[in-house]
Amino acid sequence: MQSSNPVLNRSSAFAPGQGQAYPGAAPYGQPGPYGQQPGQYGGPGMPPQQYQGAPAGSRPMTMDDVIVRTAATLGVVAVVAAIAWNMIPVSLVTPAFLGGALLAFVLAMVLSFSRRINPALVMVFAAAEGVFLGIGSKFIANWVGDSGIIVQAVLATMVTAGLTLATYKYFAIKVTPRFTKMVIIATMGFAGVILINFVASLFGFNSGIGGFGPMGLLFAAIGAGLAVFNLILDFDMIEQGVKHGAPQSEAWRAAFGLTVTLVWLYWNLLRILAILRGGD
Repeated sequence: MQSSNPVLNRSSAFAPGQGQAYPGAAPYGQPGPYGQQPGQYGGPGMPPQQYQGAPAGSRPMTMDDVIVRTAATLGVVAVVAAIAWNMIPVSLVTPAFLGGALLAFVLAMVLSFSRRINPALVMVFAAAEGVFLGIGSKFIANWVGDSGIIVQAVLATMVTAGLTLATYKYFAIKVTPRFTKMVIIATMGFAGVILINFVASLFGFNSGIGGFGPMGLLFAAIGAGLAVFNLILDFDMIEQGVKHGAPQSEAWRAAFGLTVTLVWLYWNLLRILAILRGGD
């Protein structure tokens, strides 16, 4: 079983059914190789003294590792977005917006298909994504006539992600192969439509998918829904990675995958709010 997020697909740590457990991993709920109990969040155990002294790339990943690195990556996105919003001159808005989007896309592809994650590239990706989001968010805020909509979108993203995680944990959602396959197919189909629409728009065809009309609202709602389903898959894959002793370095891959999904969720929620509010 694999995540629909291609970032997490590149490592067997997030698809334990397809590979070997990492060194030091113990069967979930069973004592580890030194007789120690399973670690925090159900992860594999390791003697505290060995865990503390182990190299970062060799000791097992914990949920805390994922949280810290995700916070750092999203922090870069937010800081760069604020800089882009306030400091990029009007004459450079369009090239910066397109350049940020293109660089983020290229780096996302490179990182998604890399067997080893590069933390520096993850941060460069976050910066490029920040430029794209900063300029795009400012455009939407100006169209609506209220910059407060950005705060609303951020809060909506946080609440949606939190509720998704709570639902996944407390209702014990089972991520079955069929559910995973359906989300993957739907996500790929949605991405294909968006790509075709973008290419068509270069030739003057306007379907309204990327606009602020009814069609734009429909596709933004579909995109937000798919982002929520992808979050469920990503939460499950990260949990599996922790359980099966993925190395601590894989936390960067998990952080990147979550950042991709959360940014996608934010952008679609922002568009939904903007369309419902209407422009000046």
